[in-house]
Amino acid sequence: MGSVPMLTAVDRSRKVLAGRNDDELSWVKVAAGGTLIASGILLLAGQRRAALAAAASGTALALVDQQDTLRALWNQIPGYIDQAQTMIRKAQDAVSDVAVKRESLRSVLSGKGEARPSQPEPKAAEPAKPDEGAGPIPAKAAAPA
Repeated sequence: MGSVPMLTAVDRSRKVLAGRNDDELSWVKVAAGGTLIASGILLLAGQRRAALAAAASGTALALVDQQDTLRALWNQIPGYIDQAQTMIRKAQDAVSDVAVKRESLRSVLSGKGEARPSQPEPKAAEPAKPDEGAGPIPAKAAAPA
């Protein structure tokens, strides 16, 4: 007669916690998860500094467990930086184009621009010449009475 291994509830919970089909329990994942849960509880309790420290240590533990993923991300960072620089360069070009258009519009609206040929520019008033505009002297003012 052959024997069939029977899974108990403890064996099933270990497999679920480990996330694997083997019987090995990943204590690093359990510690990382527990630390992150503790940091959430500390944050809800109002202990911000302690929650930040617990979250940092939980994140570090999670990164220890995910070294391959971290290496892949680290190798992709230069591509992300190049994309960010390209986006920033495009944004700077757009801002400079808007600045040029703003100055053009400002000069047009203020009347200093070349886009208003239909209205002549106002001329400055010329001072009157002494010979002109005085006219003849009135008769009453010329003869004393």
